[in-house]
Amino acid sequence: MATILIVDDDESLLELLKLHLTSHGYQVQIAKDAIEAGHRVLESPPDMIITDVMMPYMDGFEFISALKSDRTLPEIPVIFLTSVTDGNGRGKELGAVGYLTKPVRAERLAAMVAEHLPLKARQFRP
Repeated sequence: MATILIVDDDESLLELLKLHLTSHGYQVQIAKDAIEAGHRVLESPPDMIITDVMMPYMDGFEFISALKSDRTLPEIPVIFLTSVTDGNGRGKELGAVGYLTKPVRAERLAAMVAEHLPLKARQFRP
């Protein structure tokens, strides 16, 4: 079962996305900011990260940039999820596989996740 980490400071959106992606068969972890997410990634790197851009302490771009600078971490596909419509270029510079603006259509997000998860992550893990 693939593990997805969702990072957003909107708790209701976190729970809604967790419910939706869990119903698609994914194991979902949540974090309310980049600091908490960073700890989760260092403990056990997920198969994918979905992160908001505008968050307290560190924005999503800074968070992903920091992760990518850590050569001990595996390459993790990233989808930016945000209300900022002009950040797609910056997301691409950071190697994001997707950039969705809020409000997000849950089925569109699920399709993007399925498309960009590494094949090995989609296979069952004991």
